[in-house]
Amino acid sequence: MRSEERTEGAYRIYASAIKAPGGKGFVAAVVVKRIHGDSGHAREAFRHESLAGGHRWPSPEAAKLMAVAMAQQVIRHEPHRLKG
Repeated sequence: MRSEERTEGAYRIYASAIKAPGGKGFVAAVVVKRIHGDSGHAREAFRHESLAGGHRWPSPEAAKLMAVAMAQQVIRHEPHRLKG
């Protein structure tokens, strides 16, 4: 598994590329955590472990890019999907 982290406003995005079953390609997964206060404590707000219906991306970079894009979409345009 290969991961990438980035901050988007009050959220921390953890994007991952997981080797697909059978070893051909990578599946995108993402966890979004809401950062609380100055302490930096974070609580999970969104999780999706098989983005795009489990589509296999040709590289880990492509899978992570998809995961980050999905997280940004949810944060910016679909906040109703975020937990507390």
